[in-house]
Amino acid sequence: MIEKVLKNKILVLDGAMGTMIQRFSLSEDDFRGHRFKNHDCDLRGNNDLLSITRPDVIQSIHEDYLIAGSDIIETNTFSSTSIAQEDYNLSSIVYDLNFQSAKIAKDAAIKFTTKDKPRFVAGSIGPTNRTASISPDVENPAFRLITFDQLKDAYKEQTLGLIDGGVDLLLVETVFDTLNCKAALFGIEEVFEKIGKRLPIMVSGTITDESGRTLSGQTTEAFLNSISHIPLLSIGFNCALGAISMSQYVKELSDKAPFYISAFPNAGLPNEMGEYDQSPGAMANQIEDFMRRDMVNIIGGCCGTTPDHIKAFSNLTTKYKPREIPHLVKDMRLSGLEAVNINKASNFINIGERTNITGSLKFKRLIKENNFEEALTIALNQVEGGAQVIDVNMDDGMLDGKECMVNFLNLVASDPDISRVPIMIDSSKWDIIEEGLKCVQGKGIVNSISLKEGEEVFIKQAKTIKRFGAAVVVMAFDEKGQAVNYEDKIRICKRAYDILTKKVFFPAEDIIFDPNILTVATGIEEHNNYAVDFFRATKWIKENLPYAKVSGGVSNVSFSFRGNNIVREAMHSSFLFHAINNGLDMGIVNAGMIEVYEEIPKNLLKAVEDVLLNRDDQATDRLLNLAENIKGKGKVRQEDLSWREKTVEERLSYSLVKGNVSFLDTDVEEARNKFNKPIEVIEGPLMDGMNIVGDLFGSGKMFLPQVVKSARVMKKAVAILTPYIEKGKGKAVTAGKVLLATVKGDVHDIGKNIVGVVLGCNNYEIIDLGVMVSSDKILSEATKHNVDVIGLSGLITPSLDEMIYVAKEMQRNKMKIPLIIGGATTSKIHTAVKLNEHYDNSIVHVIDASKSVGVLGNLMSKESKSFCKEIDIEYNDIKENYLKRKSQKRYLSLSEARNNKLETNWEEYKTSHPTKTGVFKENHDINAIREYIDWTPFFYTWEMKMKFPQILEDDKFGNQAKKLYDDANKMLDKVYQNNWLHLKSVVGIWKANSEGDDILLKDSENNIIETFCTLRQQSVKSNNNLALSDYIAPKETGHDDYIGAFVCTAGLGIEKPLANYEKDLDDYNIILLKAIADRLAEALTEFMHEKIRKEIWAYSKNENYSNDELIEEKYIGIRPAPGYTACPDHTEKLKIFKLLNAEKNIGVSLTESMAMTPNSSVSGYYFSHPKSKYFTVGKIQDDQIKDYARRKEMSINEVEKWLQSNI
Repeated sequence: MIEKVLKNKILVLDGAMGTMIQRFSLSEDDFRGHRFKNHDCDLRGNNDLLSITRPDVIQSIHEDYLIAGSDIIETNTFSSTSIAQEDYNLSSIVYDLNFQSAKIAKDAAIKFTTKDKPRFVAGSIGPTNRTASISPDVENPAFRLITFDQLKDAYKEQTLGLIDGGVDLLLVETVFDTLNCKAALFGIEEVFEKIGKRLPIMVSGTITDESGRTLSGQTTEAFLNSISHIPLLSIGFNCALGAISMSQYVKELSDKAPFYISAFPNAGLPNEMGEYDQSPGAMANQIEDFMRRDMVNIIGGCCGTTPDHIKAFSNLTTKYKPREIPHLVKDMRLSGLEAVNINKASNFINIGERTNITGSLKFKRLIKENNFEEALTIALNQVEGGAQVIDVNMDDGMLDGKECMVNFLNLVASDPDISRVPIMIDSSKWDIIEEGLKCVQGKGIVNSISLKEGEEVFIKQAKTIKRFGAAVVVMAFDEKGQAVNYEDKIRICKRAYDILTKKVFFPAEDIIFDPNILTVATGIEEHNNYAVDFFRATKWIKENLPYAKVSGGVSNVSFSFRGNNIVREAMHSSFLFHAINNGLDMGIVNAGMIEVYEEIPKNLLKAVEDVLLNRDDQATDRLLNLAENIKGKGKVRQEDLSWREKTVEERLSYSLVKGNVSFLDTDVEEARNKFNKPIEVIEGPLMDGMNIVGDLFGSGKMFLPQVVKSARVMKKAVAILTPYIEKGKGKAVTAGKVLLATVKGDVHDIGKNIVGVVLGCNNYEIIDLGVMVSSDKILSEATKHNVDVIGLSGLITPSLDEMIYVAKEMQRNKMKIPLIIGGATTSKIHTAVKLNEHYDNSIVHVIDASKSVGVLGNLMSKESKSFCKEIDIEYNDIKENYLKRKSQKRYLSLSEARNNKLETNWEEYKTSHPTKTGVFKENHDINAIREYIDWTPFFYTWEMKMKFPQILEDDKFGNQAKKLYDDANKMLDKVYQNNWLHLKSVVGIWKANSEGDDILLKDSENNIIETFCTLRQQSVKSNNNLALSDYIAPKETGHDDYIGAFVCTAGLGIEKPLANYEKDLDDYNIILLKAIADRLAEALTEFMHEKIRKEIWAYSKNENYSNDELIEEKYIGIRPAPGYTACPDHTEKLKIFKLLNAEKNIGVSLTESMAMTPNSSVSGYYFSHPKSKYFTVGKIQDDQIKDYARRKEMSINEVEKWLQSNI
């Protein structure tokens, strides 16, 4: 039923459950109830348990959301798996927990369902607190704390409880690891099969930060490709980000997904006090943009959202039609961490063969020696050599194939440089294939299955592969054996295709046939036509089996010439040339054993092709005779080892940043011999390298898997040095002992784990107590282990209160251990204001993992007392400023300031009526705009602080300034000639009147379409206390006035030339181009303002100013920009961008912090009042903050957040 409703309207999901539960201020007794009165551990914070112990609370929350307009409510089961409930020793009640939660929600939904507005219940299935794709142990990256099967079974148990309790659909949400999600979907499908019916499934992932990837490293499209094998109701994103930051990722899903789209972002990001305070109105404005751009079908809220938010969203849905599911071409869509889509336009797909035991003697030797680390470098070399897929095979009688496959694939997952490409799981043993599929979060390929054991086994295996979401290679085998001739190849492939598409309903685009590349030139006559038969079969498959692909193991063709790489390379290249021309899509190829077709010696090429094309009976003999004279090693792959020429310090830094262990032993040994003490290697170059990694991670230029990889290098280096350190000092030396814990009530520990990894890499001993740790345990374990520092972590808002409690307990117990605070909701201000006063010893806020090492180093150094004193002084200052924030200047009340506004005689004021109103967009020619450039700021960019053009003749700057000016103009010429930058503008003019400090915008029928909110100066002035609204005729005058707005950009297209300059390490031209783009954006803004004054608004159509006069602002009117001195609230940009539809019209958007992208963009207002001028609002007082919050429909906290510099 829900599918029918979704075709006609945008549905509204509910908001946050945890946020609402917090409002009840429940005690431990509430969580225990009667049933768990004597339970053996603390239960407060186990929100899901309230469905049993306080069902009235959960029901009232559901009903509040239904009253607000929710079409779909989620069950209170986010953590109701046996895995998550282990933290509370409640795994045994999971079925009951899910059943009761579903029943409560279903009863509420039935109560509110009407004929016109049916209500639905979604069974919430959270991610658990374990990850299947990432190791928690940096020293053992192949280790997993949870298996696919354990996850699958836990999800099955939860799903059964939800379905029995009456849910209408299932929601797998907050997916941070796609392998966890695939386990959930696999388990759900098994449940459906067991009970004989299906329910619609929603999936919602989580983009963890601005890097645009999930926690396990996947891009948006890779995530989509990985789970599109299930006929989902919807796919989308929730949590972690606010609406603006989430927008680009939802848009990508909307463009590419064959399902309905959902989005339920957080209410912005946590403020400095760890609270979500984005108001319903402000968030609704951002959510409306999703609807306006046809991006969504289901909208809702995550952390921090309430029924008021949902009501605001619900009120908007009737204004917009739902997104229509796009018609997508049937293409093969694979993924590793990144997407690999194969379509008609794709070039040949190179599948790396060197991680195949049967294809590489070196790889086989390394695996048998259990040297998986070095074997991993073979995989990396393949990817760096151009392989778009890597084939992994562990079939050997002397190996435990399942164990080796799992171990190696887990290692591959730990290396993002390898795992960015899809995996081909290659085995002749079905049990190895199944185990391999359980290790791959992306959409890979199974190589292979066949009809060798009959249809029943073939169908069973194909169904399992389909359920895992992989593509499949089908070998041309049947019950009679291998197909060797053309007729058998096409007969078997046609039969297999029909079974797969008509009985298994396997997607045709995910079927890959391998019609068997067999060895030629064996001297056996029957083998002579093997290559020709393959070419013909390939062509037939492509013409007769729609959407199917063709692949093969290319090296098979040349086995007769093993040991003669020159001949083999020529055979591979020629075979590929002909096979690709006949339709071969992909092949298992060693890129190092392929010669460029055009560079094969002509005599060798002819001899090879005579064999491959079976031109005559003597072809094999001729090639054998020629081969005797041209033996050699063939091509040798050259690895870029230029970094090896650097100093040992630089080499160690390179290895850390790149996660490269190839030369680590050698470099660490060289460094050990260079430094006086082995510990100095850790404290020096290794620490320096980790600091670089930390900075890159902190700036979003590295993501978690890469950091773990770097940490592994650090660990190995420390391990190499440890024996020497022990030898020198008699025992292993650590930098200190650190206890880490996620506080009671909070089960989030990823951030804490990262801190542990980084500190562990820097020789700190880590005692990690895990999650949900009570204050008593933290204090007792700290005393027991005699730790040097305690670190507390938390993600949810109540954790802040728990941290205060821990600090109080540490004070009560007279402890002296420094306390460090971290987590998404924490901040330096919160630490200074709320925590610092409760503990006499050191408390330090650590903003992220990359800064933890420096803080710990200071806390444990000889100068720690000085450091702690500085921190205490800083925090006291922060607290004082936060609580007082009043300057010595005198201020007026808001009413007094308004009484001193700019007065205009509106009766005599002559309004200039524009020649046209509305919104107008335009593309611009660079040569027309360059004449408006103000060059003075350009020279300031280069720290040549003098006005243009005088600087060109200056004794100090003149010569260099002329060269720079010449280079700038040459760059402008290049920009024009190569069409590097696209200059665009969108402007609008509307009727307007002021109402107090607000400006009301009206359409042609005088309906109010928007309100610009302005701020007024409150410091005591000798003249007027200005607000921008003073420049617009008040509503009560009855006079129509006008206001304009604009967005201009010169930054579109800049990425490509910048990338080229960056590739050449050309910093000069990088800075030059960016500076030019900024100048062009400002010049375009100047040009458009002139056009507004003279043509569009035409209030000054006779003006005729030179460029210098324009720069000096001789004209009438101003163009102030939100976020700057006259209108310091950046959030007013949202209204401008909405009115002008800036993203759709000219490709400029706003980030969550209200920065414009691309960078070289300008936005603002147009005022025509003859007395209008630029001014600074300055400090505002509490009465204006409250008034402004009311006018903006924002909370006071949110207003203060955006106007920090004015408070």
